[in-house]
Amino acid sequence: MGSGIAGLTYALKVAPYGTVAIVTKNIAKEGCTRYAQGGVCAVLDQSDSVESHIKDTVIAGAHLNDVSAVDVVCREARARVLELVSLGADFTRNPDGSLHLTREGGHSNRRIVHAADLTGAEIERALLASAQANPNIHFYEHHATVDLVIDDYMGVPHCLGADVLDLESKEMMRFVSLSTMIASGGAGQVFPNTTNPHVSTGDGIAMAYRAGAVVSNLEFVQFHPTSLYVDPGRAAAVAAASRRTSPNLSKGGSSFLISEAVRGEGGMLFNQSGERFMERYDNRLELAPRDIVARSIHDQLVSRNEKFVLLDISHKPRDEVLHHFPNIARRCQETLGLDISKEPIPVVPAQHYTCGGVNTGLLAETSIQGLFACGEVACSGLHGANRLASNSLLEGLVFADRAVNPSVAHAEHVLCNLGRQLHYAAASADFRGSRQAAADGLSPSMMNWVARTRQQLREAMWRNCGIVRRSVELAQVHALAVEVREAATAALSKHGMMVELIELQNLATVAELTVACALQRKESRGLHYTLDYPNLNDSMKQPSYMMKPTKHYSMTRGMGGGGMLVGGVGGHHIDPLNSSPSSHRNLQSQFDAKHLYHHHHLGNQQRRSSFSSSSSSTKRPTISPSIISPSAAAASFVTPPAQEVVPNSDILV
Repeated sequence: MGSGIAGLTYALKVAPYGTVAIVTKNIAKEGCTRYAQGGVCAVLDQSDSVESHIKDTVIAGAHLNDVSAVDVVCREARARVLELVSLGADFTRNPDGSLHLTREGGHSNRRIVHAADLTGAEIERALLASAQANPNIHFYEHHATVDLVIDDYMGVPHCLGADVLDLESKEMMRFVSLSTMIASGGAGQVFPNTTNPHVSTGDGIAMAYRAGAVVSNLEFVQFHPTSLYVDPGRAAAVAAASRRTSPNLSKGGSSFLISEAVRGEGGMLFNQSGERFMERYDNRLELAPRDIVARSIHDQLVSRNEKFVLLDISHKPRDEVLHHFPNIARRCQETLGLDISKEPIPVVPAQHYTCGGVNTGLLAETSIQGLFACGEVACSGLHGANRLASNSLLEGLVFADRAVNPSVAHAEHVLCNLGRQLHYAAASADFRGSRQAAADGLSPSMMNWVARTRQQLREAMWRNCGIVRRSVELAQVHALAVEVREAATAALSKHGMMVELIELQNLATVAELTVACALQRKESRGLHYTLDYPNLNDSMKQPSYMMKPTKHYSMTRGMGGGGMLVGGVGGHHIDPLNSSPSSHRNLQSQFDAKHLYHHHHLGNQQRRSSFSSSSSSTKRPTISPSIISPSAAAASFVTPPAQEVVPNSDILV
């Protein structure tokens, strides 16, 4: 699930063992990867060291990092980045042909490999071209994953695929798989000001949580210090023009990122009085970690009652600026008529990255057998309380690679031991009633309710769970998120599966989890800064964990998921949630196997199923094709009453 750097890398590496279905909500290239500007980091210079990269990562993460995760990522970085080069990624090079390395905030050395200021787009191009040419990889664009298919074996939950909504045919279908990877990206759209595209609605985090997976560290939301400031009127016009020229891409709601590398190459921050203000806050000035720079800018904006600060790189040679930042220069010229080689850039912080997510181990394994997660959707422990610049693309590469062997091993385990569960997963695909896709879409009044509710939630998250937080405001937005989630769940039950309602429920779920994690942490660390607890507290130097209690597992249908949240940090719990501690990392069982067969099932024809397996680890197992569809009764959808009842919006005011 997902077609960014993590999903495509994983697909390419498991494809030699069988077929792979890539399910993605928009066109394949749309997602956060293609918008990444700065680069991907690795120790490639003789003056640099892995130990230095590790140290920088841990310092940026406020020492909340999982040191084992940091170690494997930094040590495996070189090999993974050079694989991209071998795949055909066209990175910027020096005159002698070597890779050009830039520097970004928090890094003590130049170690950022980049393709000018369009690194993510180039990586996505190279990976996507390779995946599309692979006969074992099949793309399902405009397919939204709704929920995971879960059953148990010997009392242990196993993931056996996912239920998916075809956004074009308006049909529900079930994909039955032997190993499942969530690589669906982050949840930037929980906030109104974000550099993330419109598809980043936290779907993977929400569905994993509903299925019973542990999520972790969601209070650590990274706000990038420098997104392009555009006044609201002009911003609306730019978004409308973008939708007209690229209707298949993001529907708007995104801020344009001004890369960290601008500051890495000498860009300086000034307030509107011309004062270079970072010296007030940190002796590393503009190269301080992102959380510090973002809070410093926020303080300037609040104390001076201004809407933006200025980022100036005009003191650098014009040719150098335009060569290194052609995309940024073009966007500033097109949007504001601004020449960045001569004038400063108006910037403001914007949500940029979700450091927490589905809790994973060193093999990208989750607390559910057969379910893996990597990339921004996951919390591997690499980032701790704050992500170091350009470690995100790297994380996706490393853990996608590390997930391959356990995925193959788990697939063999399923074929050998879970035949009954596979049969039942295929036979139980029933999309009647509230589980049926709604062919006619929402009425105008319901669409207005969804849009209004979504925006109210996002604005409340920005006010109450943004760069600077207070406990009373967190409690207020938590209550709102719960109300929105419950209202979205009720709307889904009434109207059926529609992407607008699915996304609203997922956004509210992630908002609820984010705030719940923030309420647990009685300290300020990294990206979580609260005025009620402004200092570090060593007793709380532990990850936060949240999970949904589940008494038993059997073909989980999570869209109705309510239930209390449980979790804790260092033994501290949230009184309103009556929570209890949960801080385990279930390790994926390992099996000695060589082959994976990842089979998908489509839900539009007559049901038939036939599975066979082999205990041999040297012979590829074979499975005859299976097609999953609801029974004939599924075609009868209960018609809503003529007088439509719009969910009560009073709770959202």
